[in-house]
Amino acid sequence: MAADRNEIDIPSASKASYPVRSGNRIKPLIDGESAFRRVCEAIEQAQHSVWVTITFMWAACRMPDGRGSPLDVLNRAAARGLDVRIIFWRPDTETEHLKTNAFWGAPEHFDQLRRSASNIRIRWDRAKPGYCQHQKSWLIDAGYAAETAFLGGINLNPHSVVASGHRGARGQNHDVYIELAGPSTADVHHNFVQRWNEASERHLADGHWGEGSTSELPFPTGLPGIRGNTSVQIQRTISDGRLFNDHAAPQGSAYPIYEGERSNFEQYCAAIRAALRSIYMENQYITVPEIIDSLRHALSRGVEIVAVVPAEGDIPDALSELKAFERFTLAGIAGLDEDGKRSSVWVHSKLMIVDGEWGTVGSCNLHRHSLFGNCELNAAFWCKETARALQDELLHEHLGLSVTELDDLAALQLFKKIARSNRLLFESGDSRWQGIAYSL
Repeated sequence: MAADRNEIDIPSASKASYPVRSGNRIKPLIDGESAFRRVCEAIEQAQHSVWVTITFMWAACRMPDGRGSPLDVLNRAAARGLDVRIIFWRPDTETEHLKTNAFWGAPEHFDQLRRSASNIRIRWDRAKPGYCQHQKSWLIDAGYAAETAFLGGINLNPHSVVASGHRGARGQNHDVYIELAGPSTADVHHNFVQRWNEASERHLADGHWGEGSTSELPFPTGLPGIRGNTSVQIQRTISDGRLFNDHAAPQGSAYPIYEGERSNFEQYCAAIRAALRSIYMENQYITVPEIIDSLRHALSRGVEIVAVVPAEGDIPDALSELKAFERFTLAGIAGLDEDGKRSSVWVHSKLMIVDGEWGTVGSCNLHRHSLFGNCELNAAFWCKETARALQDELLHEHLGLSVTELDDLAALQLFKKIARSNRLLFESGDSRWQGIAYSL
């Protein structure tokens, strides 16, 4: 039986918009192809609505199985009468360089919408200057019994949607979504309404699209029914002075959102401090001193830690220094290319699993932008079955073998052994590895 939150001694975020809610079901979706196949299936089965928050959307992105572009999928849903809404990020002058792969409301983007006779409703939203509206979420049938949410770190990037950790084409990404059903989807719903109603560009002529896009949405008033046995808290990073309506989520308390929210940061620190045996984490960036210091203290207590990061990225000196601990493994992943050579796969996922009992998945990198300035969305969960299902699936991909018979500590110790062995093979030019993980 899955452990209840009260049996797992990892505190939740105390200063947060949303409470911990029991009765949820979480399904891990590893890498973009499988994740967006499932998202598309849910959109095609939707009866009422599809609401999406998007940061980046490459023009070349195509959904799995010949479904066309993301807008093709959403246009088809709108054409059959569903309420389809998107909140797109609009970069500012300080983030101008990121416009290339964003659907930010340029004249050519409006031309594209007109050519497709799109019935989608869109609002554009800026972040605090220099920061990003970085949430990635898909909400199906908001407010109905079958309400389902998808959230994580995967952008609408052709290198992400087709990527699998077992492949080795240069430039591919490894990433993770979760599928969430149950009472906590009401908080994903609340987040969307709060952002939609206060999207920064909503009053501008080029700040919205579609009939009905100028109307505000009502906040959710009830919770979906129980769908599983996982306790979940939806957590965010929100800059101060961006949102002002502190309307409470169903059965929750009003939160002063105009002050900002840093529940992602609070939760990461609390979970690392509470770790007793093991920490498994994947993140594109691990640079915040408070996080690295917390990891150092955990290692000093004897906690086994595996951190999977981009092999070709810049590794902060403070993170590299943790390699002085025998119980710390810093690893990357590399698949086999068509020539039988190893090519690095970019780690874009943002997740952590503690003691095989608690986890978090979302959009939040462990750098200062994501923890203190961007708009981010994570789901933290308390459930041994859910945490182990996610960890086992990730390690099966990275190690090329099953770890389901091992406890969380033994699984990470095996990861360390294989990653170090693969490192020796990497240095000798031998591509015949066990799995795709290697120590850095």
